[in-house]
Amino acid sequence: MPIPTLSLNDGSQIPSLAFGTGTAFSRHQDAQTTLESAINIGFTHFDGAQRYKNEATLGAAIKASESSVPRSELFITTKYAPLTPEETAKTALCKSLEKLGLEYVDMYLVHAPKDHMDGGGLKEVWKVMEECKREGLTRSIGVSNFGVEHILEIVEGAQILPAVNQLEIQPYVWDFVKPLIAVHKEHGIVTSSYGGLSALFRAPGGPLDPVVEKIRARLEDTRGKPVTSGQVLNKWLLQHDILVVTTSTKVERIGEYVDTCDVPELTAEEMGLIEGAGAERHQSFFKNTKYCLKGI
Repeated sequence: MPIPTLSLNDGSQIPSLAFGTGTAFSRHQDAQTTLESAINIGFTHFDGAQRYKNEATLGAAIKASESSVPRSELFITTKYAPLTPEETAKTALCKSLEKLGLEYVDMYLVHAPKDHMDGGGLKEVWKVMEECKREGLTRSIGVSNFGVEHILEIVEGAQILPAVNQLEIQPYVWDFVKPLIAVHKEHGIVTSSYGGLSALFRAPGGPLDPVVEKIRARLEDTRGKPVTSGQVLNKWLLQHDILVVTTSTKVERIGEYVDTCDVPELTAEEMGLIEGAGAERHQSFFKNTKYCLKGI
């Protein structure tokens, strides 16, 4: 099954499953080969960032794969984080495009609000983001690690609304992210997640584990083919219409992620069981989360 898409508030479509080039992957020694494998396996959405310092590697993988998967079939995201004091969202994006070897990206995100908190900084940054879209340097614009107050600050007076907000979402932060998702829905903003499997792999033995294992076994029995715990959590996110950004350096794991689209759906009861188990422990795993989710 092809990876489904979500509709953005600017009329574009975005693949609901993305391969991330950050976190541990940004230090991966054979990154280009792995990215080429991800393209061949079926990923079309690649989530990068200036801060990851590997945009040139992603660009090389795109170029090496263009005979089988043309640029027009890919969705490329990068993120703005000022690496020097004089850099703007526009000048930074131009550098990113040069490294990627592209004429445009499909999505450009403000990486984190904490980089722009001085004197009306968020609104000023957003004006430049809007300019990047108008000039065709990016097809869509959005944000990352923004909380309710950050979203409301830039929405007020914005000529172009953010299309996406990307942040840590997994069951142990679910209770804290729901008010933010409500604001997203009010403005037609797609919720995007990273770290969706952290509750299982960074905090094993928690209240979520037995619930996910029971659901995994039921799905595997229903499907008649293997289902993994990671697929259960990714399916939970996808069924909430949340864009999933995930990553791996292992080819078999990359194939597993794409295969998630063919896993049967969780029942409403199973969705609730995951959220109930998540409510038993409140834990985040990424430092930016404390800036966007109050009380975690």
